[in-house]
Amino acid sequence: MKKQKFFNFDSYNNMDINNFFVNDTNIHSFETLTKNTLNKNILLVGPKKSGKTHLANIWMKKNDSVFFNKNFKEIISIKKNIIFDTDLTTSSEEDLFHIINHCFLNSLKILVITSFDLFEYNFKLPDLKSRLKSFFYTRIKLPDDEMLLNILTKKLTEKQFIINNKDIFDYLLNHVTRSYEEINNVIDKIDNLSLEKKRQLTIPLIKEIL
Repeated sequence: MKKQKFFNFDSYNNMDINNFFVNDTNIHSFETLTKNTLNKNILLVGPKKSGKTHLANIWMKKNDSVFFNKNFKEIISIKKNIIFDTDLTTSSEEDLFHIINHCFLNSLKILVITSFDLFEYNFKLPDLKSRLKSFFYTRIKLPDDEMLLNILTKKLTEKQFIINNKDIFDYLLNHVTRSYEEINNVIDKIDNLSLEKKRQLTIPLIKEIL
């Protein structure tokens, strides 16, 4: 399809507070990370693609922090607050345990973000679970209709689609698995098929994906 001309921006350049959509599904996490005046570590749990990294970037700017990149020597030398994004493998458990100790010894804060609920996870390191229980816990909920519609609108705009039929939104909301990850994956597939076949965004096109 012929698309409007927009600047092709990197989404990571738009991870500021004004570009984060807030509603009932994430307001507790948003307020915890943006209005946090307590000198406490934070554990942010949420489904994949739910905005955890976006929130972490907002927290990073407010708390003079860096993402842990598995370079302990660098992290220890700069002595900044740390964001630890974990998928909970055995190695990441060990890394996280050492980072928590480093932050404790140097009076630094740490934000842990994960798609797993750490309190339901079977830890290889029991002491790590004990440490994490002292963190301020906040969770992003599953998406509601308002959140899914916002994601659809944002993703389709980023892909530079022109929406001529508003029924497209209703169709997608009624036929896509209601998860952050799935709605993002479906839009990516639609975009690829649209480019491949040079077709406009229509319900028949969407049906070829779903």
